[in-house]
Amino acid sequence: MKIGIIGAGAFGSALAITLAKGGRSVVLWGREVSEMTQTRQVPRLPGIQLPEKVEVTSDLTHLSGLPILLSVPTQSLSSLLDREDFPDTDHLIACCKGIDLVTGRGPSQMIADSHSGTASVLTGPSFATDIAKGLPTALTLASADPTALTLLQPLLSTDTLRIYTSDDPKGAEMGGALKNVIAIGCGLVMGAGLGDSARAALMTRGLVEMRRFAESQGARPDTLMGLSGFGDLVLTCSSPLSRNFSHGFALGQGQAPDTSKTVEGVATALAALEVARRHDIDMPITSMVSQIIAGKTSLAHAITTLLSRDLTKE
Repeated sequence: MKIGIIGAGAFGSALAITLAKGGRSVVLWGREVSEMTQTRQVPRLPGIQLPEKVEVTSDLTHLSGLPILLSVPTQSLSSLLDREDFPDTDHLIACCKGIDLVTGRGPSQMIADSHSGTASVLTGPSFATDIAKGLPTALTLASADPTALTLLQPLLSTDTLRIYTSDDPKGAEMGGALKNVIAIGCGLVMGAGLGDSARAALMTRGLVEMRRFAESQGARPDTLMGLSGFGDLVLTCSSPLSRNFSHGFALGQGQAPDTSKTVEGVATALAALEVARRHDIDMPITSMVSQIIAGKTSLAHAITTLLSRDLTKE
């Protein structure tokens, strides 16, 4: 079976490469792919060649009837799904991690609101370069439809990409979204020189915050203890390859972050905090990150505020 992938950036291209090497035929869509078509090179993945089994196209109709992986920024997903030329398909799988800033919806809800096909989520601890190089990676495939999981799990699994399934797409996508916010916080901490102990504390309390938020949105909190939550949190909060961590690190050092790269945690922090306010959810770390991003407070003041909160049990 062929697989369609919308989004020819680093992650979408990495998935195309590993799936093609695993024997699948892949149709990879991007807006400006003429150079990729000619050179078979991925600008975001230097030195890595696209396999022959990857067809590169800028025509969405080439993906009609295929299971489609959506590897686009969360804030662009809604407009993509509303395109008149969006292909018909029975299976849409969101690979983006975030919460829509305008509506507060996650990717699976945006898919369900726009299309009749099944909505799934593919998420977990993964860097595009690792996947493209064929380094061992494990991800979570989450869907409320057991038939979709039965079909898609073997389709997306390869010798180096191991797919686990979950029937809690809300929990899976909440983990993938909220860990980006905590990663920005950890970057702030490390950039400011506050040390590994502070980062460990922020990660741990951040996981509590993630579970609390996810449960309030109808997810199972234990889902966030798996690859899509805890696993992704560990990776994103501990590596300079993480865009969210790097964004926070630059802010922590008093520098201007690189705005040329998509940093999902920025919009997600603001969106999650708005949802938390409406539902009266205690989100102190998300609040701190949001205020710093918005320029409403300094890191020093935010840290002081966190440390002066009432003492409580764990």
